[in-house]
Amino acid sequence: MDADDTLRPRFVVQIHDARRMHFDFRLEVDGVLKSWAVPRGPSENPSDRRLAVPTEDHPLEYREFEGVIPHGEYGSGTVIVWDQGTYRPLSHDRQGVAVPFDESLALGHATFWLHGAKLHGEFALTRFRVGDEENGVGQEAWLLIKANDRLAVRDRPGSPDPYHARSARTGRTLHQVTAAARGVDG
Repeated sequence: MDADDTLRPRFVVQIHDARRMHFDFRLEVDGVLKSWAVPRGPSENPSDRRLAVPTEDHPLEYREFEGVIPHGEYGSGTVIVWDQGTYRPLSHDRQGVAVPFDESLALGHATFWLHGAKLHGEFALTRFRVGDEENGVGQEAWLLIKANDRLAVRDRPGSPDPYHARSARTGRTLHQVTAAARGVDG
């Protein structure tokens, strides 16, 4: 971590074994964690386009959450912090002028450089469907895509196996976090 990391906004990727296994991709923006559910997880392979469905904003403190959300509560299931770090916004307009990150998200395309424990390099979030429930258009959807930079992988799948993945915070697996919550050795 360099000196600038303390000034950069933070990100977290959590694996969430809920009703359906998915990854939660969260970026710190304007005092909250903007969040997307990514069913197959982020990929470091530029040929992979990952569906990212926006979810509600979360408080900043949630970026450190790892544990079990009790049955019956919203989002019930086990959560681990798969990756965490900082990011650097990269979005520019057509004249090359930097665009504030919240504005680039509102416009439907944001690029950023991740400095994580596992994810590194340039990524983009691009909206491809605008949600309009009243007119039957459906839920808003985005794509999370890795740029074809020097940190991209090309010779292997770019997504982690959530069942064998380990927490970037504690080194534990989903199974170990669940077992600990039940008071059982994992």
